[in-house]
Amino acid sequence: MNTNIPKRILIGKVGLDGHDRGAKFIVRALRNAGYDVIYTGIRRTPEQIVRTAVDEDVAAIGLSLLSGAHNELFARVAELLKEENADRIVLFAGGIIPEQDIPHLKALGFSHVFTPGTRFSEILSALEAELAGRD
Repeated sequence: MNTNIPKRILIGKVGLDGHDRGAKFIVRALRNAGYDVIYTGIRRTPEQIVRTAVDEDVAAIGLSLLSGAHNELFARVAELLKEENADRIVLFAGGIIPEQDIPHLKALGFSHVFTPGTRFSEILSALEAELAGRD
């Protein structure tokens, strides 16, 4: 990162998905890359994710989901951000997300959708580019 103050990123697990190994890996890797990362833990509601993001003044929200409910839960997060006038926050997603659902998520405002096997260097480059454009 090029700034002295690290950008804040929230990583969240919405819904009933209790598998968070991948999310914890991303949290650790982003922290090692110099970001200030807030991890909300598992089984959060979209309302909890958005409230934390707004209260903590984050630059980005990364949502992870493996349960298949991504279209509904991620849409709710995007909707709540708009209601809070916080849709400037960069949204990105990861997890078990079928290719055919990615265009829908991008239409909701998710700048990137990372699927299993994506290298962290690719995730980091994409986030750096997206966040640099929002300074």
